Amino acid sequence: MVYLVLAATAVVSIVTVAVTVLVGRQRRRMDAGPQARQIEAAATRGVRDARRQAHAQQHFNDGGGLSALRDRDSTS
Repeated sequence: MVYLVLAATAVVSIVTVAVTVLVGRQRRRMDAGPQARQIEAAATRGVRDARRQAHAQQHFNDGGGLSALRDRDSTS
């Protein structure tokens, strides 16, 4: 019975600390103004474009596209 109470106390303490940290972080966040939203949108587009380009290059490299181009150019 004592172990159960200690375990429950430990779990409640861990959850309390986690919630306290998350609430503190949320309160410190600034309210995003229009300029901050524009910057965030531009950064999101940039990350999305970089991922798309990396994905396309990976498929091009996996498909043997580079070796096919090299073979075609060297034989002509």
